[in-house]
Amino acid sequence: MTLFSPDLYRNFAIGFVAGTLMVGAASFDHISDLISPPAQAAQSFEAPQPSDDFWVIEE
Repeated sequence: MTLFSPDLYRNFAIGFVAGTLMVGAASFDHISDLISPPAQAAQSFEAPQPSDDFWVIEE
């Protein structure tokens, strides 16, 4: 028996796919609440402007 036989790679691939499906199924309920349609997600963003306290007026 060799160390890096095709069975090793196949078992890693099967384990990776199974783990991915389990994590995806466990987090699907949490992710679906965070996704919103693009029309609702797109909002205009206006950068905050400095207040008048920060303006330096030189005389």
